[in-house]
Order: sequence, then C-alpha cells, then structure tokens
Amino acid sequence: MNPVWLTAGLGCDRSTPLDTLRTALDQALAQAAAHLGVAVQALRLVALASIQAKSDEVGLLALAQQRGLPLHFYSAAQLAEVAVPNPSATVLRYMGTPSVSEAAALLAAGADASRLVLEKYRWRGPQGLNATVSLARARAPAPVEI
Repeated sequence: MNPVWLTAGLGCDRSTPLDTLRTALDQALAQAAAHLGVAVQALRLVALASIQAKSDEVGLLALAQQRGLPLHFYSAAQLAEVAVPNPSATVLRYMGTPSVSEAAALLAAGADASRLVLEKYRWRGPQGLNATVSLARARAPAPVEI
C-alpha cells in the first residue's frame, strides 16, 4: 500500500474544541480515502495549516501536538493570493481572505487547486461550533538519516 501524502488546511469558529476539530479531520480523511479508493491507513498527513488569526486557537494547537504534526499559519494576504474552488464572501468579510482551509492546505503543500483531494469539508460539533477541513496532495517528506 503506497502512502498518499497530504496537508490539511483547517478553519474554525473561535474556541472550537479539540474534539470537534479531531472529528472533522478524521471524517475528512475518511472521505478522501473513499474518493481516492484507498484505505484511511494509506493517508499520511505531513502538516496542518490555518490562518495567522488562529495561531492562539487552543484546539488547533492541541490537534497538531496530538498528531505530532507541524502547524503552519499564513496571513490573510498570503491566503487571499491562492486560487480556490470555493471562495466565501463570509470568510472574506470576517477573516480578510476568501478562503482559509482550502488556501492553507494548498500553501502548506506548495501546490495549486488541482492538488486538492478534498475541498471544503464542514463539520458542526455538538457545541454548535464549526470546523472546516481541506486536504491537498503533498510531496513525500525527505527521508530522515539517523
């Protein structure tokens, strides 16, 4: 089973709990696996990414730590430069960019929209707070020499 390397772009409401973010990511990975025709175990995340305005978001920080992944943050201006299939006027109004999750996934992957494996997946947690996940194909990480 050849691994499929991915980056995950994440957006969320302020104070979205870790459980909501984790569920959204796990469901997004399951959808991507089904779309690609592979087992979820074949998917390998290399990084998480979001907007700089969320750099203090406890749930995002905890998710990255729990998964042992780097968490990259991009400015609204950087995200706004990325062409995405699902721009949002609401996200633009509140965050200063038409996309967070799709654009962040693509920036972290160093890719364009053709590399999106899963476009904007939305999950509303039991507390009524939303998380958004997008997944993009990434390059395999360089081997680590010991």
